[in-house]
Amino acid sequence: MVATIDGIVTLGRNAGVAWDVASRSLEGSHISCITVLEKEGLIFAGLHGDGLFASADGGATWQRKVNGLASTHVFTVADHEEDGQTVLYAGVEPAALYRSTDLGESWQELSNLKAVPGNDTWTFPGPPHQPHVKQVTFDPSSPDSIIASVEQGALLRSDDRGQTWHEITGYDQDDDTNYKDVHRVVLRPSNANEWFVPGGEGLHYTPDAGQTWERIPKPGAHIGYPDAFLFSPVDDSVAFIAGGIDSPGHWRETHTANAAIAKSTDSGRTWRLLKEGLPDYLHDNVEAMTMYSWLGGYSIFAATTGGDVFLSENEGEAWTQIASGLAPVSKVGHYRLLAPGAAAH
Repeated sequence: MVATIDGIVTLGRNAGVAWDVASRSLEGSHISCITVLEKEGLIFAGLHGDGLFASADGGATWQRKVNGLASTHVFTVADHEEDGQTVLYAGVEPAALYRSTDLGESWQELSNLKAVPGNDTWTFPGPPHQPHVKQVTFDPSSPDSIIASVEQGALLRSDDRGQTWHEITGYDQDDDTNYKDVHRVVLRPSNANEWFVPGGEGLHYTPDAGQTWERIPKPGAHIGYPDAFLFSPVDDSVAFIAGGIDSPGHWRETHTANAAIAKSTDSGRTWRLLKEGLPDYLHDNVEAMTMYSWLGGYSIFAATTGGDVFLSENEGEAWTQIASGLAPVSKVGHYRLLAPGAAAH
């Protein structure tokens, strides 16, 4: 499934070789995220401007699930097992976090997230300058913990399932161009104290759950605005990162992201660009990256603001374009900044 600005496109593989469009759904809607609950047989789709939808039939039909959800701009939906049941969390704009204990039938706001000191400084560069909760993750070593990324303004943690929150600091610097621009937090599978945090100033790393920090400004000496970050499910010393050479503020002037995908084989210490099968110059940004894994192996999928989808079946060493001409895969209006003839604004 590919989340585009014009609905969800499902790609299928014919006879295990060629890929084509198998189906489309929620056409006309800007899809920001897709979350699959395999055990429950449900798929959730967060939308920009129309809330949240769920499907119980593999995406053939969808029902709106917004009871108690005050925002129509849903950026992320995350699932977490708590006391033997699946609990959902939805991050929205303006920045807020909602919780559902009945698989999306109703939502309750975790309102104390907005009571964190300094919340009045949260913002976002593009109009209407509203911050959002971009991503939510969980600490497997601490089952009551939630980590929320507010873009832009804060990296937050709760240790009581969202009842109270505190800000984690130290990754930001006084001369940063992008104020506390946290895109996501990815915990190393073999050590939950190791956090990798892509953001507007590069890749941040902490070996001790936010007590101390290091920074890699441009992984692969290229990716200055990373977002997507994945660990190999086979060996977590191997990781992948993707993003543009600089921030969308520069895209407004240059109308190019000059994006790349990079790989690390030493637990994120060093990175090299992956090139085989990818365009020599990637004008569009890589806005989404995911994996399909099985026992002993995995495939990587990457999608761009230009509506292209790339696949690697050999740990990122070579890529094949499996779709083109789809609607853009884009966080809010990123694709507009990169469109041919786009005007600076």
